[in-house]
Amino acid sequence: MGAERAGGAGGLAVLAEQARAGLVRGIAATGVWAGDPGWRAAFEQVPRHLFVPYYFVGAPGGYERLWGEDPDPVRRERWLRGAYADQPLATRLRDGELVSSSSQPSLMAKMLVDLDVREGHRVLEIGAGTGYNAALLAHRLGDDAVTTVDLDPEITESARAHLAAAGYRPVVVTGDGARGCAERAPFDRIVVTCALRGVPVGWLGQCRVGARILAPVSTGLLVLDVRDAGVAQGRFLASPAYFVAVRGEGGGAGACAGAVGGVPLGVARDDSFRFVLGLSGGRVAAREVLAWWEGVGRPGRERFGVTVRGGREWVWLDDPGGACPWDLGGGG
Repeated sequence: MGAERAGGAGGLAVLAEQARAGLVRGIAATGVWAGDPGWRAAFEQVPRHLFVPYYFVGAPGGYERLWGEDPDPVRRERWLRGAYADQPLATRLRDGELVSSSSQPSLMAKMLVDLDVREGHRVLEIGAGTGYNAALLAHRLGDDAVTTVDLDPEITESARAHLAAAGYRPVVVTGDGARGCAERAPFDRIVVTCALRGVPVGWLGQCRVGARILAPVSTGLLVLDVRDAGVAQGRFLASPAYFVAVRGEGGGAGACAGAVGGVPLGVARDDSFRFVLGLSGGRVAAREVLAWWEGVGRPGRERFGVTVRGGREWVWLDDPGGACPWDLGGGG
């Protein structure tokens, strides 16, 4: 479709429907919805472009802002097509640093499937972002079943506005997600859309027995099953995941892989090594992490798991008794 057809409101609406259908077909082709086709309807019905009225793309010397009210019809069409591309979108910058984004839709689809929600579940989302993920959850479960929390009042204010524009009204809370949301507990599921250095143990007390927590830790996705208010255990999924680091009590440099000084360049770029380096919390020298990782056969993220018990959380390799020299987010 040419820019002339997409120039007016009617043309943009048609283009949005076509672009959204294309995005859904692309995600469906990955097979991610085979085990839970109910999520496809959510992605078909929730209009992503309403949650990204503007976003930033890389440009020489910095970023270029694309927005839906641009007077140039060519740039408006570019904005709309980008809104339905299967890629993350930078939505908020502060002093040139990315502080909020809309995640890659196919990764969101995978996370929602792995969250394994059921009718009647109550879900807490940590990291409101644009509100798009909360809208997908609300479409599936209903507004009152979904609570989304973010530390930044500007982010929660815009998320509420985006959600209302799309016809959804889950509970949006401004607060430190590391503390959860006790006033809305108990929860059956907690999903996190920002990178953590460890899982706040206080979340367990806000979960029902049998609840699931899905959280990005280092550069992986950790799935924890809650056994009671003080115990949870689970494994990392094989797929990588890169998110903006959480702010507040759960934030810090340990949310992502740390410095790799003294490590050969090829190893420093290795995805599995950087994942393990991130698990160490940035408090263990990269050379020490490398020596251990190579000594156990360079395992990938899917061989690692985490146990939370008695206020402590530790990483293990292959099984809960498997050797690993450090607690999650800390040095050995």
